[in-house]
Amino acid sequence: MKVASAAGPGNGGAIMAGETILVIDDDASLRDLICGYLADNGFAVHAVAGVATMREMLDEIRPDLIIMDVMMPDEDGLAGMRWLQGRTTAACIMLSTMAADVDRIVGLELGADDYIAKPCNPRELLARIRAVLRRKPVAAAAEVAVAEPSGWVFDTGSWRLTAPDGSCPELSMNDLRLLLALVEADGRVLSRDRLIGLLDPDMENFDRAIDVQVSRLRKRLAAHGGEGLVRTVRGFGYGLGLPVTRL
Repeated sequence: MKVASAAGPGNGGAIMAGETILVIDDDASLRDLICGYLADNGFAVHAVAGVATMREMLDEIRPDLIIMDVMMPDEDGLAGMRWLQGRTTAACIMLSTMAADVDRIVGLELGADDYIAKPCNPRELLARIRAVLRRKPVAAAAEVAVAEPSGWVFDTGSWRLTAPDGSCPELSMNDLRLLLALVEADGRVLSRDRLIGLLDPDMENFDRAIDVQVSRLRKRLAAHGGEGLVRTVRGFGYGLGLPVTRL
């Protein structure tokens, strides 16, 4: 775990200095470059190489802003964003060599405050950081308790499924898209052909492709008591087997 200590205010440090930033990127050279530049500009910068180490670091520090790469081994930045939901008030900027609209949209829907394509100019990154921190609301001194819906809850804004016991299964984007299709069916059973058309029109059109995807989803739900969440209508397709509240 590498930590870059804060330097004295540098270029523009008087405008924004002392905030704590956590950088998550598996590229050591880029990570060091970002950390050094931000430290020279008056930030307290911490750096880790992956999402698992990020979780450990967040037990030790309370960052004002998180900079996270999307493409990382083991767990990618989108998985990291899903885990962060409800666990931190830090703002978040995502970095990625993938600049496709769908990647930016998913990142922003998961709660990212900004999305920058790599490679980026360090001065542009600094400007984006300052802009995000200016927009970041001051955290309330006390949180107001809000009644949460019971049962299975699928928040389509944050792409997160919550079990009745409050736990959140670790689901892939394919899992979430499949689940969304079933939830939006509003109680109707969807044929395998219909699911293929909704999820991936280019998918090879054979039943086994959807069967495998459903099987993977069920295994991930099983640890949270969700074995019956997806039901099979033999010879036709799939539907919801338990009520799901959509937010």
